[in-house]
Amino acid sequence: MREDDFKDIGPYEGEDFRLAIERLQQYPQLLDNFTDIISRHNRVVNKWKSFHAKKLLRHMMGQVSNYTEFQEFITCDIFLSMIESSSIDNFTFAGIDELGLDTPHIYISNHRDIVLDAALLDLALYRSDNRKKCEMVIGDNLLVNQFTTDLFKVNGAITVRRSLSSTSDLREETLRLSRYIRYAVEQKGVSIWIAQKSGRSKDGIDNTSPAILKMLYLAYREDGISFPEFLRRASIVPVSISYQYDPCDITKSEEQIRKLKAEGVYNVYVKKKYADVLDLVRGLRLNKGNVHIQMGSPIGEQFEDVRAAVREIDRQIHLNYRLWDTNYFSYDYLNRTYDFENEYADMNTRSFIKHYKHLKPEVRNLVFQGYANPVISMLNEKKCEEASQPLS
Repeated sequence: MREDDFKDIGPYEGEDFRLAIERLQQYPQLLDNFTDIISRHNRVVNKWKSFHAKKLLRHMMGQVSNYTEFQEFITCDIFLSMIESSSIDNFTFAGIDELGLDTPHIYISNHRDIVLDAALLDLALYRSDNRKKCEMVIGDNLLVNQFTTDLFKVNGAITVRRSLSSTSDLREETLRLSRYIRYAVEQKGVSIWIAQKSGRSKDGIDNTSPAILKMLYLAYREDGISFPEFLRRASIVPVSISYQYDPCDITKSEEQIRKLKAEGVYNVYVKKKYADVLDLVRGLRLNKGNVHIQMGSPIGEQFEDVRAAVREIDRQIHLNYRLWDTNYFSYDYLNRTYDFENEYADMNTRSFIKHYKHLKPEVRNLVFQGYANPVISMLNEKKCEEASQPLS
């Protein structure tokens, strides 16, 4: 396999990267637009909107030669640092050191935010001195114009073509994506971030789609490699990312309601053209409170089939998910219990409820359910563990 075989879906390389950087440098309001999107805090905005900051950014962009350097010196050092200071209270991560610095992995993650899930994983890897940064798998629906395409592609984006209508075209494109991911891990030696299912979790239920593992296995299966051997080679690591506050909690719940109503009447739901882009902006700009990333352990070759491997990925994601006061309170609020009252003793629960008071009851309940579901997933996993313990 060669890089040219995947030029249209892989990150920008070589001359394509250089030309994209030149286009981004010429974009007149790159820094202004970015700071306007992510922050309302004058201290941050004024710092980065200064003439000297713009000049420094353009200079630094001219110094990078590949997406790994762009991720480190532009995305992590500048953009993500701005997001962290303006909209995150505490960003923490754990489990990276146990994975080693030089081994590429396929990170299968729960999916909450359109771009921050993968971007913050890169930031965690960067701060851990991990030398294997991530390429991230995204849908081509986010590439709405040349500017967004360039920005994603210089950041290591692998694009999935979601608009294919032909079954044969979809099958071929799925195989090509699988081949590229295998090529990236085994020949390029880079890590991959991919969501555990297509699209973000709108309801807080983090269950892995078997189709993701089946897709990843395709490129190995065509060479006669067994499924357990594929797991050993691919080094799949489950990742749990949790946000204390989801900036898109209301829009996700409203989308669920619209989808249910549309399917009931028209049997089809069509998302508005720029809905994902607007949620992308909300995710970058609005308050997220505390954010934590927890790395799991690589899925070993002891799992004989897709079903068993998926179950292990879900188990790790559910148990490693950092639960916040918003999760525990929402669980008790919906169930009218006080099971976890100690977990939100310092939380202003009245203010939290008031924030959603203007919503229709059906939307409000879905918002709270989205926060409560990770608690339910954790409780279910613990019940499974208890049931599997031998009787004394």
